[in-house]
This record gives sequence, structure tokens and C-alpha cells, in this order.
Amino acid sequence: MPEQRSKLLTSKSFELRHLRYFCALVDEKNFERAAAKLGIAQPGLSQQIMALETILGAPLLDRSRRAVQLTQSGEVLYREAVKILMQVDATMIAVNRAGRGEIGQISIGYVASAAYSGVVFETIRKFKQEYPDVSVNLVEMELRMQLTRISEGLLDMGFVRWPALLLPGLTSLVVRKEPLVAVLSETHPLAHQATIELQSLKDEIFITPRQPADIGFHGTTIEACHSAGFEPNISAQALDFTEIASRASIGMGVALAPKSLSAVGLPGIRYIDVADISTTSDVALAFRKSEASQAAKSFIVMCRHMEL
Repeated sequence: MPEQRSKLLTSKSFELRHLRYFCALVDEKNFERAAAKLGIAQPGLSQQIMALETILGAPLLDRSRRAVQLTQSGEVLYREAVKILMQVDATMIAVNRAGRGEIGQISIGYVASAAYSGVVFETIRKFKQEYPDVSVNLVEMELRMQLTRISEGLLDMGFVRWPALLLPGLTSLVVRKEPLVAVLSETHPLAHQATIELQSLKDEIFITPRQPADIGFHGTTIEACHSAGFEPNISAQALDFTEIASRASIGMGVALAPKSLSAVGLPGIRYIDVADISTTSDVALAFRKSEASQAAKSFIVMCRHMEL
């Protein structure tokens, strides 16, 4: 029996149209109406039903009666055919939606400071409004680890702080530009000014994240100081912004940070606007140049059209 069933399912003469023709006939209970509904000639429909009976090896219609009447085999086929056709239609719809990026799953990494900027929340909220059936998995992760995971295919994309050394096969899109603020101890002589010039901090020790000099906040700090005309004294580094701010609060140095981080109300520090530089701290979306996932492509396209 299993061998017979296998041969039936793989028969080249059996097609889904046979089931559609049969179901239409049962629904309409008349060959002429069913043929008109299907857009085929009535003799052609009769031939297809007889061909289906030959394939299945069982009569489907009781031809001793004038009206369309199903045999027991026909009743079983109709019941199962309806299920099959519904599943086929649902599968086709799902495949088409996946092809348009409307369903699926994407995994997105982010650095903590990108979350403070608001861009992570804003982009994902907008994406979920447009693509409610795409599942989004968010993972907080250090910048360099994100880029490795994206390159390996373990993440689809990630929100990182620019500048970043992209691995081969990756590219990026700036999604948010933020002005810089100085992070000073509340006892610093300049702590109570509304704005300062970066030049006024040229003799200070700058605290940066424990990163290579050409990426993230570290790179931004160097770029900003260079634009202000001096080489920063970076002799203190910290694991994250909380540690940077803590060190600044006890006078171990000063720091530059994106303005959004001024929302972090740590005791003992002041955030002061910097007036004389155009350098910004940028959040970028990093992703693979060759992206197979249509859902991920949809997210990237949406980000391209959002205002910075």
C-alpha cells in the first residue's frame, strides 16, 4: 500500500488542476456550470474527471443518476481535496508574502549608545507597523562582535557607532547624526557654562572607550579634537559609557559623547554643548552587500528613506 501511494503521488499525469476541476464540479453539482466557472469546455471537464478516476483507480461519480452524485471514493477525495487546495493556496500566499518581505524573521544587533539615540526604537517601530508579521530579534552587542556576526550570517544587520572598520562583504548606511557634548565633573571650572569651545579642553585627559583609535567614540573623539586644532591626550580608557562618566565625575578626565547620552543622569557630571566643531557622532546600520533575505532588504530600504 505505501508503494502504491508513493507511485500515485509522483505520477506525472496527476496535477493540482484535477483536484480543482473535481471540487468545482462537486460545488456546482452540474458539469455545465462547473465548466463555465472554470473557463473550459464541458467535454474537456468530463475528460479530466474520467482521467482523474483512471489515475486514482476508483470511480468518483455515480453515473447511474442524472444529477452529480459522489461515490464513497468521491466523498473521500472531495473532503481531502478541499484541505489540499486550501493548504496550497495558503502556501502560495505565504511564499509570495515572504518574497515581498512581509513575513519572516530578522536578527538585529545594536550597541547600547545607539539605543539611547532613539533610532533603534524608531526604525523597528516603523518597520513593525509596515511589516507586522516579520519577527524582529534584537541583541545588544559590542561593535566589532556585531560586524563579525553579520559577516558570518549570524546577524542580519546591526546598529553601530561610526566610524567602524567594515569587514569584506559588508557595507553601511548612516541613519542618525548626533551633535557632541562634553562630559565634565560637576566640580570642573567649565561645568556651569551653557556651551564651551573644545579648544578650552585641549590640556585635559580625554577618557574614551577601550577601542582601537579609529572606531566608535574613540575615533570620533580624535576626529573632533583634530578639527578643533589639537591632539587629544588619551591616556584613560574605560569599558563603557557608565565607566567613562564615573571617571569623569571624580575628575579623572573629560570625555565627548553623543548628545542623546545626556539623558543618562549619572550623579556628579555635567553635559555641556560644544560650540566650535561640526563633528558628529553617527549611528550607522551595517549589513551584508549581498543580502538574500527579503525581510532584511525591506528593513534596509525603509532605513534609507527615513530622515536622519
